[in-house]
Amino acid sequence: MEVTLLGTGAPAGLPRPDCSCAVCATSLGAHARAATALLLDGALLLDLTPGAAFAAARAGRSLGGVGRVLLTHPHDGPLVEVPPGLPQPARASDGGHVSLPTGHRVRAVAMDAPGTGYAVTGPDGQRLLYLPPGGAPAGLEEGSEPAERYDMVLLDVVGRPDGLARLRAVGAVGTATDVVAVHLDHDVAPGAELRRRLAAAGARAVPDGSTLTMGASDEAADVPDVPRRTMVLGGARSGKSVEAERRLESFPGVLYVATGGARGGDAEWASRVAAHRERRPGSWRTTETCDLAPLLAQEGAPLLIDCLSLWLADVMDRVGAWDDAVWADGGERALRSHVAELAGAVRSARRTVVLVSNEVGSGIVPATASGRRYRDELGRLNAAVADECEQVVLVVAGQALVLRG
Repeated sequence: MEVTLLGTGAPAGLPRPDCSCAVCATSLGAHARAATALLLDGALLLDLTPGAAFAAARAGRSLGGVGRVLLTHPHDGPLVEVPPGLPQPARASDGGHVSLPTGHRVRAVAMDAPGTGYAVTGPDGQRLLYLPPGGAPAGLEEGSEPAERYDMVLLDVVGRPDGLARLRAVGAVGTATDVVAVHLDHDVAPGAELRRRLAAAGARAVPDGSTLTMGASDEAADVPDVPRRTMVLGGARSGKSVEAERRLESFPGVLYVATGGARGGDAEWASRVAAHRERRPGSWRTTETCDLAPLLAQEGAPLLIDCLSLWLADVMDRVGAWDDAVWADGGERALRSHVAELAGAVRSARRTVVLVSNEVGSGIVPATASGRRYRDELGRLNAAVADECEQVVLVVAGQALVLRG
């Protein structure tokens, strides 16, 4: 099937009318996006949006051969004049089927939010899934057999990454599925930042007017492989944990490894832990441990380790690093051994892993010898682990700077 994206933006378009935010201010020219609408093989139009006929003409396509127009949004959309000769837009009921004389078969997919999704099977048997903004498929349970594995999925990757995680959990989205982000709004800066954010989810965005040929290997190559190992560095309250969590929120069954422990009786620490837990997807599991090597050696769902700075404090406690005599009499060697073991475990990791650590080398010099020792050892640890990661990201003021990858 050939899929022409007449628009790839949110229902209000991008930039939004009368919005002066930084993203809207920079979403101009090639970064401007009309409301999302798809033309499949010139025969099926999913969502009728303002200016659809002109958008098709600009893309070198015509709406003259469209036999059905199906709506996905929870409402009937903005007031749009139906171009002459185009069928009246309609909506299929959940689970309903529509067949076209061209051989295209459409099934309406139930959503967990208002709106309707559509699974389309082309005459050649290729399968496509298109979901409305703000919605994810309803009724998907991990471990169940998917009715279909899709060749292409177009959905709100930025707004509903958990929808992509659900599809992956049931095998409806696999490594060969082309995941295209649509309904793009002013949540992410256009250009490099949007590409980086989507690449971490194994997805891509394309400009309005693009025609995608399903199964074309040269197009799928536009999406880099999700790195096996990623390290996220940042200072206090820099947004590093949010960045790390965001990188895995479109994947199912993530194991969150908390290295900080419970610290019984510390109300402020408990509040921090609760805030972290509350923003994580409900499908994620959590374990509290500093024994990281066995987890890295196992196969399974992705790991998010937060954070290495607390792991180091635990190890330095155990080797007696705060006592100068113990440090000189084997403590330093013991710490080096633990760091080497961890770096080796990251090198041979059998699963996707995102590691978080503090960057403290840019701050003031600690006033105590123990503080300076910790700062120095954390710098060495960060360098050793970063050497083993395909991607290294530094977060400053909530902005991610890619250092490697």
